[in-house]
Amino acid sequence: MSTEDRVSALEERVAGLEDALQQSEGATSGTQSAAPAQSPDADAFWALEGLRARTADPGAVMMVGSVEIPAGGEVRWQMGAGADELFSSDFADRAESLSALAHPARLRILQRLMTDAQTVQDLAGTGEFGTSGQIYHHLRQLTSAGWLRAAGGGRYEVPAARVVPLLTILLGVDR
Repeated sequence: MSTEDRVSALEERVAGLEDALQQSEGATSGTQSAAPAQSPDADAFWALEGLRARTADPGAVMMVGSVEIPAGGEVRWQMGAGADELFSSDFADRAESLSALAHPARLRILQRLMTDAQTVQDLAGTGEFGTSGQIYHHLRQLTSAGWLRAAGGGRYEVPAARVVPLLTILLGVDR
């Protein structure tokens, strides 16, 4: 795919997102209608059909989300890749990043940092994560894999670019 084709595809995606945003703003800005413009039941596969319309065979995969984080802030994020690009990559290259998530305490730490905790002291206060040494061990694993970052002043946060991928992984596991 040439650079011009990629830019054109991105422009189409942005236009589609802008249209969807305008429709959702219209539905919540006081305009009256008999039914919501885009309820999940109205067109269950709207995202899939939009992706298919913008890609060629052998297809593509996309993660997209607009999330208000309970601890504060909003994340709007998307990422996509062609199926051929993904199938030709080495899946094992992702093992370290995924293995950092493969511990119940680490998943719970990520959850707490997005909902009601900011510091090791906040995490240690509940007693659910063990000693501060154990907490720091988990924080190091998550930070080195990019799932967390130090925010200064002893605070930790999930980077915006990791919120939607994390929630997408959780959603995928549930299905």
